[in-house]
Amino acid sequence: MGWHYSKSVKLGPFRVDLSRHGISSSFGGRRFHVSATTDGRRHVSVHLPGGFHVGKSFGRRRPRHYS
Repeated sequence: MGWHYSKSVKLGPFRVDLSRHGISSSFGGRRFHVSATTDGRRHVSVHLPGGFHVGKSFGRRRPRHYS
């Protein structure tokens, strides 16, 4: 059985997320959002009226090495 921990701190339009895998950050609001994940990827998403959602990820996943 694994364990999980996460803590989120919101600073205006910025949010910093802390987890056992590292630190990630995000910026934006309801319609436009940019995030940086703990494994080095960037994700940009736009939510349009009517339920449409467009998103694009940039960068590649770096393998995690657990000791």
